[in-house]
Amino acid sequence: MHDRIWKMLDNYDVFIALPGGIGTLEKIFQIASWAQLNIHQKSIGLLNVDGFFNKLLTFLDQAGEENSIPHSARHIFISASTAEEMIDKL
Repeated sequence: MHDRIWKMLDNYDVFIALPGGIGTLEKIFQIASWAQLNIHQKSIGLLNVDGFFNKLLTFLDQAGEENSIPHSARHIFISASTAEEMIDKL
């Protein structure tokens, strides 16, 4: 699985996550932590279908407000409810 992430890192300009389970969340945060370590500078798109990621985004906002994570860590996440909106935001 780690090799697959490296291939995506080399070949794509952005990461986009669709609603999923624990594995999806693991990869979202792995990619986010790599951004924080300056391994890459790519945005992470969250395709927020039916508000699936709303509570995660609220958590990240709160963590930033409480200085648990840098504000820059929150800003790598781009949320959109449709693919068209995501493309426009990217």
